[in-house]
Amino acid sequence: MPRIERAGEWLYEAHRRRERFTALPADLAPRDVSEAYAIQSELVGMRASSLGQVTGYKIALTTPAMRALVGMDDSIAGDMLDKTIRRGQARVGVADYVRLLVEFEIAFELAEDLPAIGAPYDRARVAQAVAAVMPALELADDRKADYSSLAANSLMLIADNAWNEGAVLGTPLRNWRNLDLAALHGIATINGKNVGEGHGRDVMGHPLDALAWIANHLAARGLGLWRGDVVITGSLVTSKFPNSGDLVRFEAGELGAVELRVD
Repeated sequence: MPRIERAGEWLYEAHRRRERFTALPADLAPRDVSEAYAIQSELVGMRASSLGQVTGYKIALTTPAMRALVGMDDSIAGDMLDKTIRRGQARVGVADYVRLLVEFEIAFELAEDLPAIGAPYDRARVAQAVAAVMPALELADDRKADYSSLAANSLMLIADNAWNEGAVLGTPLRNWRNLDLAALHGIATINGKNVGEGHGRDVMGHPLDALAWIANHLAARGLGLWRGDVVITGSLVTSKFPNSGDLVRFEAGELGAVELRVD
């Protein structure tokens, strides 16, 4: 079996056995960003057999501080599989994850394709392709990663699909074009207690710039965004680690709110 395929299988088995996040063996480890995304594709392909096809994307490391933490000089992308995307109020069990983390984001749903052949894309062009905007909670599993060692194994975060385990989407707002998404004020609460606030501009300067980034990133890999795809654009608030019994809520101004109950 080719090395990239073996690396994807190694990661798939690590997830299946609920092992702690760690670097791939030296002979399987990605040697550059391109190999890291190739391994990610292998992992996602194996998981798709039970979780459905790729119908969305996430963006991670959208701030200089987060990129510095893991030793990367650019943001990174991850795939979201159909059955991991929930809409409306949702429930998950903390026991279903090695260590569940939640992030608080602005999401876009596409009304038209953004194929590789159309790149490069800018804010104005991707805005034309947006059908709806909504608040979102990203579901992720860091599998008890040692954050102090991430910089030494930064490509692993790409290979492991940026830790994505899906998202919870709020009600889509289709009449969104008069909103100032950069100024949008988001408030994260857990059990009614404020645990963080942020603005749309905290994500790459503007959420639509983040959408343009993922469109161009995929195009560089020969891929595209397609009508109906969902993109979550990065957290306005630092990651939180909810416990069983918690109610997680993200209020995103005029976009409304989205909630998650953790059992």
